[in-house]
Amino acid sequence: MPELPDLTVYLERFEAIARDAPLLRLRIGNPFVLRSVTPPPSAFEGRRLLGATRIGKRLVFEFEGEYFALIHLMVLGRLHWKKPGAAIPKGKGLAAFDFEHGTLLLVEHGSKRRAALHLLSGRDSLKAYDRGGLEVLDASLDAFGAALARENHTLKRALTDPGVLSAIGNAYSDEILHRARLSPFKQTRALSQAELQGLYDAARAVLGEWTERLRREAGAGWPEKVTAFRPEMAVHGRYKQACPVCGAPVQRIVYADNEANYCARCQTEGRLLADRALSRLLKSNWPKTLDELER
Repeated sequence: MPELPDLTVYLERFEAIARDAPLLRLRIGNPFVLRSVTPPPSAFEGRRLLGATRIGKRLVFEFEGEYFALIHLMVLGRLHWKKPGAAIPKGKGLAAFDFEHGTLLLVEHGSKRRAALHLLSGRDSLKAYDRGGLEVLDASLDAFGAALARENHTLKRALTDPGVLSAIGNAYSDEILHRARLSPFKQTRALSQAELQGLYDAARAVLGEWTERLRREAGAGWPEKVTAFRPEMAVHGRYKQACPVCGAPVQRIVYADNEANYCARCQTEGRLLADRALSRLLKSNWPKTLDELER
């Protein structure tokens, strides 16, 4: 799922390309994507794009007259800037925003259709989509600590909860926790002040560094390579590969639709975290440490 760095660059490039341009037409390629009926797509025609912002992981396109298009890309939704009037691809094409100088296409890969487009009028209508998560890059250390401590959860869960922190998901939570050298299963209320400071610094550094990296990649063009799996990442998507800090093999825990990737040597003092399925299968043979795993 696109997270804060990718979403930021999407918004920046869209504004740079289309701000102040009138929308000629909003085409719907798959009616499933449209989750609201008032106002209709035709009501957006002729309205200038005033800006592109974000509420959590939802992209917000503002048009004249307080008309808003909210897009949630979910896991496999992507945006592409194409030539004017570009055809909506069959199957994966969901919607198209047509401007005189180009078309923004909303597509979704895979067989499931989870991406969503809400069309709204009036600024107050946006409030219903705000989960209340803290924007880490704008937050103080005290605000960050207070958000984490409201409820006692694992750090992995807290970092990815949209009601706690905004626009952080599976990939960047792994990277943040590795940078902070903290276990994904450590409880939020068990953090020492030094650990809290380290997590805060790591979150701001990782998100900031990756945003800058993606800006450089996009340049004056469009960010086409939006993925949660990048070879430059430290642990996410790098199961069994060497940790770039210590060289130990990256470990993985799979649960529900998500996973946590971590370095046991850097983050858990060499202890292997129990994967529910494998530990049940192996029982007493489940290795508890890296040394046992290597033996």
